[in-house]
Amino acid sequence: MTRTIVESKKRTVVIGFDEPFCVIGERINPTGRKLLAAQLEADDFSTVEKDAAEQVACGASMLDVNAGVVYNSNPDPNQTEPPLMTKLINLVQNTVDVPLCIDSSVPAALEAGLETCDGRPLLNSVTGEEERLEAILPLVKKFNVPVVAISNDDTGISEDPDVRFEVARKIVERAADYGIPANDIVVDPLVMPVGAMASAGRQVFALVRRLREELDVNSTCGASNISFGLPNRHGINATFLPMAICAGLTSAIMNPVRPQEMQAIRAANLLNNNDQNGAVWIRTYKPVSDQTNQHSERRARRRRNRQ
Repeated sequence: MTRTIVESKKRTVVIGFDEPFCVIGERINPTGRKLLAAQLEADDFSTVEKDAAEQVACGASMLDVNAGVVYNSNPDPNQTEPPLMTKLINLVQNTVDVPLCIDSSVPAALEAGLETCDGRPLLNSVTGEEERLEAILPLVKKFNVPVVAISNDDTGISEDPDVRFEVARKIVERAADYGIPANDIVVDPLVMPVGAMASAGRQVFALVRRLREELDVNSTCGASNISFGLPNRHGINATFLPMAICAGLTSAIMNPVRPQEMQAIRAANLLNNNDQNGAVWIRTYKPVSDQTNQHSERRARRRRNRQ
């Protein structure tokens, strides 16, 4: 059974078909967050600290860290992203102890993150583009880390799911040429918005089944892409996630602060027998009054035992 191992300094998370679904918190990312981008440019990391702690408290197994700020004073990401990535990773590691997903389109920023990060992070990402394969796969091999493989290549993102599958196969095969095993490849088959492509949900479900059955690799996605442009996005996401999990999806980069979506994932873990004895479900959702009564009964027993 394929298992992708990621680690922080003290914690290990396993991504796998027989493991609880891995939630990768997405919020430490300035893309589309103007206030966060402005704060990072001003060396204000208060929101990063808050987001890191909150995402873990809400159930994230890992945190994605992205340093893609466009600086007005210096727009060259090759100069600005590596030092910012180093700062962010040090800050997040001092705030929470979960494995990290180092996220950048800039190879130098990925390398800076790998040099800074404790444990065994997930690298995000490589694509099927030749230049990207030649830049990223040597880093994956050098640092012995797993990598997210995104199913687009030099021709762009295909709407044909068979083409996207073949791009994933190409990346897995090229990684093998570097001695990188398939269990260290986590494929993102690319989720299209269902509002723009009616078959997008079915495409993803079929793709993750093929990734599991034919390539024997784990998978991930940007979960909220499925609902882009539609009302009540959280309702769509909360339905999409357990359906994708049943098809074989083993992780997602998503916002764990949304209770509706996290509840759907915990229910899927329970129903797939990936929540031993329902411990996580019961601990999370047992009524507070029941817990209070149990605490009261335990205190009463202790008092009786002392008498």
